[in-house]
Amino acid sequence: MSEQTLEYFWSRREIMKSDAAEVRWSHAVNSRSRLTEALTGPTHMIEADVVLRGRDPKEPIMAHPPDTDSDITLKEWLEKVKGCSKGIKLDFKSMEAVVPSVVLLEEMLTGPSCPLWINADILSGPGGKATPLEPQAFLSAVRTLPTHAVLSLGWTTGWTAGMDNAGYSWNMVRVMEEICRDLNHPVTFAVRAALLAHSLPPLTWLLQQSHRYTLTVWTGQEDTFILQDLLPYRKGFDVSRIYYDLPDSQRTELSMTPHDNN
Repeated sequence: MSEQTLEYFWSRREIMKSDAAEVRWSHAVNSRSRLTEALTGPTHMIEADVVLRGRDPKEPIMAHPPDTDSDITLKEWLEKVKGCSKGIKLDFKSMEAVVPSVVLLEEMLTGPSCPLWINADILSGPGGKATPLEPQAFLSAVRTLPTHAVLSLGWTTGWTAGMDNAGYSWNMVRVMEEICRDLNHPVTFAVRAALLAHSLPPLTWLLQQSHRYTLTVWTGQEDTFILQDLLPYRKGFDVSRIYYDLPDSQRTELSMTPHDNN
C-alpha cells in the first residue's frame, strides 16, 4: 500500500501542492501543555515519544528517555488527538512500550483515521551507539495496525562536529530493504540530514525498490549541515516522496527550491 499522508493533507487543502516538504511538524509533544499548543497550532504532524511508566501503574506514557514519568498517558493523549485533523507520529525507544501501545491504538483509532506513523530505529547505522529495537519483534508487534499506518523505520546513528561523518552504507541499506520487502504497510525511512551528503547512491537505490517507500529527513538538535547537501535528493526524487522533519526555516527554504520532478 502506498503512503497516503500527503494525499490526506492535500485533499483537506491544508497543503497547496503534492510536495512532502510542505508538511509541518511539532516535536516532543510529551506533555499536556505541548499537546494543547500543537493541536491549536499550524503544524500538520504531531510527534511524541512513548515509554512505559517507571512506576505503577506501568502503562504507556508520553516521555522521552531518560524521563520515566509524565503528566499525560498515551491513552489520554490519544483521546485528545482523536477526531482532530492532525497526523500523529509515535516514537518508540524500547520494546516494552510497543505492545500495550498497539492495543490502545487499535481500541481508540477505529474507523477513518488521520495519518498514523509508528517510528523506531531497528538497525545500527553510521556512528550508532544506541541499541536498536529487534527488527522482527517490533514488526511483529505492529503488524496488526491498519494498513494505512506508516512504519517509520530508521538506523541508530551518531554525528560528531568537525569530523568527516560516514553516510549510510550499501550494506545498511540493503539489510533494511530485505527486512521491509514483504511488509504490508507503507514505510518511510528516517534518515539524518547531516549524514546525507555521503549517502545518495544507496538511498536512491532504496527508494527505487518500492512505491511504498519514502524518506523522512530529520536532524539532531546539535547537528549542523548545509541545505546544499539535500538538494540532490530534492532534485533527484519525486517531491512527494521525501518529508523534511526539520526546523521550519530550513524546511521552508527547501520547499521553495526548484526541483526537476513533480
